[in-house]
Amino acid sequence: MSTLPFPLVEDPDEFALERGRKLFAGESEFVKGVVAMNGLPAPDRLEVCFAGRSNVGKSSLINALTGTKGLARASNTPGRTQEINFFTQGPELYLVDLPGYGYANAPVKVVEKWQRLLKQYLSGRQTLRRAFVLIDARHGVKPVDAEIMKLLDTSAVTFQCVMTKADKVKANDREKVLDQVRGALSKHPAAFPEIVLTSSEKGDGIPTLRSIIAHLE
Repeated sequence: MSTLPFPLVEDPDEFALERGRKLFAGESEFVKGVVAMNGLPAPDRLEVCFAGRSNVGKSSLINALTGTKGLARASNTPGRTQEINFFTQGPELYLVDLPGYGYANAPVKVVEKWQRLLKQYLSGRQTLRRAFVLIDARHGVKPVDAEIMKLLDTSAVTFQCVMTKADKVKANDREKVLDQVRGALSKHPAAFPEIVLTSSEKGDGIPTLRSIIAHLE
């Protein structure tokens, strides 16, 4: 019997859950929004970054992970935030919020500058351990998601798929979306071979994601 490619991650054991809980029990603070490589904070700790289409629930996920309401603020205008936002999680970790993609409201020159910064960051940040690519569980992988995955492939950054808003989807529909996501991920050599299913609203999958991040240290 063959196993599914890109299975859902298994529930962590008590030790792993506790390690994740401890890491995220520390204080979370916004450090700065970066618009150029020379503005990056010193690479003095491990970091993970979060990428996702506008409206995928990236801010909600970061707030749920840290247990801090309003830490990452969702913009009223999707795709408006074009900075790389850094947050500390205790003294050991940076959480990095990459600009939401998938909206073309910004001028072409602004979009090009932002894409260039993204490429430089992803390929040049030695302390970056993993990217988490957020995919809406209602919609699956869209062409713009595939573009960011290609960028991560060429930057040689391992990325893991995190499905958001899982509570908004019926079980039957979710399986169809998961099949589509697995097919899309199989085309990307940088894709980590396990998927995390989350709901920021219900808290589903948040302890698991915390333990995954803690394990990267």
